[in-house]
Amino acid sequence: MLKKFKTWYKNVFGSQREIAREEALGVKNHQVTIKDVSYFVAKAMFTDIPEMIEIERAVYAGKAPWDSTAFANELRWDKDRLYLVIRRNDQLLAFIGSTFDERTQDAHITNIAVLPDYQGRGLGRFLMNIMIKKARHLNYRTVSLEVRVSNRQAQELYRDLQFEQTGIKRGYYFGDHEDAADMVLDLPATAPAEVEE
Repeated sequence: MLKKFKTWYKNVFGSQREIAREEALGVKNHQVTIKDVSYFVAKAMFTDIPEMIEIERAVYAGKAPWDSTAFANELRWDKDRLYLVIRRNDQLLAFIGSTFDERTQDAHITNIAVLPDYQGRGLGRFLMNIMIKKARHLNYRTVSLEVRVSNRQAQELYRDLQFEQTGIKRGYYFGDHEDAADMVLDLPATAPAEVEE
């Protein structure tokens, strides 16, 4: 009897939840204005991967923490992952990736990078706000991320967005083994979706 109830419950409410997730994680390619400059925002595609790696190299002194295989694997998981890119004049300037874990009710920012020449122009904040809005739309409890302890500029942005440091992961980053600061944004269950896209 309990098994039948669980099956019925999953069929009725599970499919509704899946539809809500698909809607929340759906993104239409569109123009946006950030600090009076027009940009193009789109869901990342496999053809964006080489440029995403180039942005990583520009940000991380010639090193790319993620390779094409890692990005391709992430983009294949479209049910619980969302990767976005920002372009201007057909040049990829920034990207963000996040996993949306239904079990833990956490949206985890897996990576975010902005070309150095375009940092400080609001692109990173804009992308973070989209992911926060998606997490709120799904009624998630938290948005989390790791950030290099040496990356003070990113930490300042995250704190400005109300993230709090919850711990340190020692030797977290591949290659140089730099420590990572764990940061979390708590999302109240009744929080209005006031973040603009």
